[in-house]
This record gives sequence, C-alpha cells and structure tokens, in this order.
Amino acid sequence: MKKEKIWNYAFIDSQNVNLAIKDQWWKLDWKKLRIYLKDKYKVEKAYLFIGYVPWNTTLYQYLQEIGYICIFKPVMELKTWKTKWNVDAELVLHSMIEYNNFWKSIIITWDWDFACLVEYFVKMNKLQRLIVPNIHKYSWFLKTSWKWYIDSLTFLQKKLIYTENNQ
Repeated sequence: MKKEKIWNYAFIDSQNVNLAIKDQWWKLDWKKLRIYLKDKYKVEKAYLFIGYVPWNTTLYQYLQEIGYICIFKPVMELKTWKTKWNVDAELVLHSMIEYNNFWKSIIITWDWDFACLVEYFVKMNKLQRLIVPNIHKYSWFLKTSWKWYIDSLTFLQKKLIYTENNQ
C-alpha cells in the first residue's frame, strides 16, 4: 500500500506579524520562517497575505523566490500618511478555497477576527497550530479558547531573527 503524502498549508497575516515583531524590537527573517514552517510543520504551501504598494516589488519578488505564495491586497493611504490594509477576508477565503488540498493548517496571526476560522478548523480537525507573533500581546479570545494550539514567534526569536551577516 502506497503511503499518501501529507500536505500542510500555512496562512500568514503579514501585517499582524510585522506589527507584532516590530513591537518586540526585532526583525523577522522571512526566509528562516519559511524553512522553519517546512521543517517543523511540513508546510508545503505558505500563503502570505500582504498589502501591495508599487515600490515594494523587490520585496514581493524575494518573498516569492523563498517560497511564499503572496496574496496581495490594495493598500489604503490614510490622511496620517500611514498605509493600511486588511487581509482578513482574503485569508479566510483562500483557506477555504484550499480546504480540501491540505491535511492541516497553520495560521499565523494575533487577531481575534480569525476566531471563526480557527474554531471551524478545530472542529473539522484541520488546525495544526495557531502561531501568534507576540506571546504577550494577542487576542484574549484566542488565549482562552484554543490555548493548547498556540505557539509564538516570541519563543523563536533567536532562531528567526534577521541579521545582516546571514544574508
């Protein structure tokens, strides 16, 4: 009998990750994260939900070269000169489009807006891990409801930190 290959997919809210990592005063090495997801969780496809601005094409190309599937969201320019994008709907939509193609999912976010998706994946036995970027700052609802599924990038800082000399 031939053993069927198990496919795990990751769904990553890049804005949540960026803001939470920045709040902890370190910089994430996206290449190291992609390798970590493949090695630790056997992630075949890693969907990165990210805001699109024309001047970041080099970054987007790099992310795709190191193995992310980028799902772009147009960016809103706010009156405060900040940019904002909200990828929640895209992340939920793509995870459901891909639902039959993966064995387990890894969701990386701190946002409780994904609670319904997490709840559904737990109920259907499709959630491998919920990874929060900052163990000290994420939704209370996620903490109390699914704490046994949660890991944090905070604990992986030494492994995943970006340094100039490793590029």
